[in-house]
Amino acid sequence: MEELSIGFSDLKELYRSYMPFLKQGGLFVRTGSGYKMGQSLALKVTLPDSLESISVSGKVSWVSPHGSQSALPAGIGIAFIDDKHQLSATIEKLVAEYLAADEATYTM
Repeated sequence: MEELSIGFSDLKELYRSYMPFLKQGGLFVRTGSGYKMGQSLALKVTLPDSLESISVSGKVSWVSPHGSQSALPAGIGIAFIDDKHQLSATIEKLVAEYLAADEATYTM
């Protein structure tokens, strides 16, 4: 299983990448690399103001190819499938004010 490491420097970027509409949550990762729908990935996520990463496994559930018609950046959405460290719940607490404001994200 391929491993991706992603780090977030601020809460607004984390909010723009978070995908709460997925059953167990997920993250959008900017990338120009080609991934396939359903591809399994291991993620190491470093949240803002954190020194340690949180591991979660997921599957590609969204693909925004480079040059797509929308103004969205190229990348993939990864749905969490094994979130034993409660990453989704932690993200929702961190970005709660943005979720309530309903600002635009990289996916919807």
